[in-house]
Amino acid sequence: MSIQSQIQAKRDTLAPSMRRVADAILADPRLVLEETISELARKCSTSETTIVRFCRTLGLAGYVQLRIALATEVGREGARRGPVAAYGSDISAGSTLEEVVASIGFTENLCIEETINNLDVAELGRVVDAIDSAARISVYGVSGSGWSAADLHRKLFRIGRVAYSFPDGHDAVTSLGLMGAGDVAVGFSHRGTTAEVVRFLESARERGVTAVAITNVAGSPVARAADLVLRTTVRESPLRSGSMASRTAQLLIVDCIFVAVAQRRMAETVDALRDTHDAVALFRDN
Repeated sequence: MSIQSQIQAKRDTLAPSMRRVADAILADPRLVLEETISELARKCSTSETTIVRFCRTLGLAGYVQLRIALATEVGREGARRGPVAAYGSDISAGSTLEEVVASIGFTENLCIEETINNLDVAELGRVVDAIDSAARISVYGVSGSGWSAADLHRKLFRIGRVAYSFPDGHDAVTSLGLMGAGDVAVGFSHRGTTAEVVRFLESARERGVTAVAITNVAGSPVARAADLVLRTTVRESPLRSGSMASRTAQLLIVDCIFVAVAQRRMAETVDALRDTHDAVALFRDN
């Protein structure tokens, strides 16, 4: 996982002093390349010791290692991104349409690449096993994550799995009252802090339902509430915070789950997809 994506994923779990360091680097990673540890500490209203602790949360020995890692990363991404603004600076009011398109393309490609490279395939296999054998599957997310939940529901439903998706948190938790051991609840939350999703997964576990979290943040409340966790690897900057790259990464995991589940019963899947396709033939003919 890239250093910047690690910082994004850990940001909400950091102490305020380290969070200021994280925000400064995410806003402009070149700061680390241009400023000494003392200068960065002053800019973030913190101490050099705090910055060293911040580096160690990323698995680095200290500031020198952070500089080397970010220099390599910024150079590599700059070569791929082309002549547009630095990632952390986001899209500005003066950006041309070509720069907007290039920036979005780079960001979306990056989140797909990093999510795939860091996906725990063994954990994915356990999720697929649970869904494949489940009598009922309930999926839930709020706002942008709700669209990802709805997409998983739609895909599973089309291949004959008994799946439900709810836009309302009360209805989602209520559905668990009809579920038990052997069933599966899947909760989506990018930051992993959505209270309704936490309660949904906690309620599932209380009933013996296998709770699956799809989130960007390891150790988040949503991740801790789940039996199984699939992580996306996404950097969202301010203008993209409206579920853009995060949505793309979630849908990527949805597709991995769907195809792997569908593959388990290939003949049934093909029949179900054909039958559901034929069911709406009348609308296509008109």
